[in-house]
Amino acid sequence: MTTTMLTAALPTAHRNRLMRTAREAVFEPGSRLLEEGGPADRFWVIHSGTVALDSQAPGQSAPIIGSLGHEELLGWSWHFPPYRWQLGAQAVSRVRAWEFDAATVRAMCAADAEFGRSIAVWVGSVVACRLRATRERLLDLDAHRGGRAGA
Repeated sequence: MTTTMLTAALPTAHRNRLMRTAREAVFEPGSRLLEEGGPADRFWVIHSGTVALDSQAPGQSAPIIGSLGHEELLGWSWHFPPYRWQLGAQAVSRVRAWEFDAATVRAMCAADAEFGRSIAVWVGSVVACRLRATRERLLDLDAHRGGRAGA
């Protein structure tokens, strides 16, 4: 089974190649890392700390829909046109992360099909896991309200 954690998701050679493009980034608690609808021009792999994912809700504060931590990918929208964030994210605690420039990584993927496939499978696995987690959360919320999902 494919995992979403960087160390297990990519073959060593591809992971090392990707990591050569990384730069260290630090975010203090409360810092916004991305805004829903904004340009997805970078992504991060969290080294330490916690990030809350949120989604805009008209007339309300953005509800938290999940959290990410050690070795998890923050941001997958950089990999899919139109390259706009699908969610927002905020540092819950001090976050240290490896930051990657999206255009650079997309160019690396285009230049090397094997590397590109590894990245695509990794990012796709992350999207699938997040979709599954969101579905489970929605079913839980619906059950607590006494309704039936999809009804």
